[in-house]
Amino acid sequence: MAAALVVENLSVRFTQRRVSVEAVRDVSLDVERGECLALVGESGSGKTQLFQAAMGLLPENASTRGRAMFDGVDLIGAEDAALNRVRGAKIAMIFQDPMTALTPQLRIGTQLAEVLVQHAGSSWRDAWAAAGRMLERMLIDEPQRRLRQYPHELSGGMRQRVVIGMGLMCGPSLLIADEPTASLDVTVQVQIMELLRTSRRELGMALILISHDLGVVAGSADRIAVMYAGRIVESGAAGEVLRRPLHPYTAELIRCIPHLKGPLPRRMATLTGQPPRPQEVHAACAFAPRCVRAEARCRAERPQLKAHDAGFAACHFPLQP
Repeated sequence: MAAALVVENLSVRFTQRRVSVEAVRDVSLDVERGECLALVGESGSGKTQLFQAAMGLLPENASTRGRAMFDGVDLIGAEDAALNRVRGAKIAMIFQDPMTALTPQLRIGTQLAEVLVQHAGSSWRDAWAAAGRMLERMLIDEPQRRLRQYPHELSGGMRQRVVIGMGLMCGPSLLIADEPTASLDVTVQVQIMELLRTSRRELGMALILISHDLGVVAGSADRIAVMYAGRIVESGAAGEVLRRPLHPYTAELIRCIPHLKGPLPRRMATLTGQPPRPQEVHAACAFAPRCVRAEARCRAERPQLKAHDAGFAACHFPLQP
């Protein structure tokens, strides 16, 4: 199956007041057409910056290196005119906060219809009718009334459905959903994830789910890539990654997924410590200060390694005691 997006050796660096930090470090990944790839990691790991780079949405103080190939075109460094032919029409991105993703002074119908007017050349009348049908598809009640409302008049779950609908208006071949269930209650989270699964199936599109929560994406992803401190530390088929994690960071993320079976724990599992700031990451393993494995044990199991100094990729060993 042909790949919808191929990212090769992509790095993102931010420079401000002569201080330069690398937020994304030599990342390579791909997503095939019709496939769902979940990119998982804590806040600050570089997940959003990775795809903002591919979409040409980084601020002026950012610089990129590497490639992001879509339909044979490298999106990194492409002219705005070329990017505008892709963004919204062929690749759509759902941002974390639906309140800030929507323009507060414009009606919902106007914002939905504008996508077709700008990218498909539709008339406003036809686009408005299509916007109503999209709200029905997103399972929003009283769609004709909602079209005339403003974002602040909708609940958080409804706003997120509107943002998803905007992304789907042109039937993109790739949808990037950045924390699509953040700040939503559990019931609405389930509904949003089901909407994404249904839309992916109906349109045959590729879906990239960006999340800090492995539990949210576990039921939807075909493959999972785990990101820490700007790098991919592990990737593979979703079932393999969840059953047999190779990297200690992945294992810790899985340990923190709440479970309903068995007795309730006295204390919820959490990761100790904090991710390093970008300027604190060096050639050695950035996860070392938080790793549950003692340095001596790393040496014992991989004597050819110099503890954590070989970097992330070398830390792929079985986690059985």
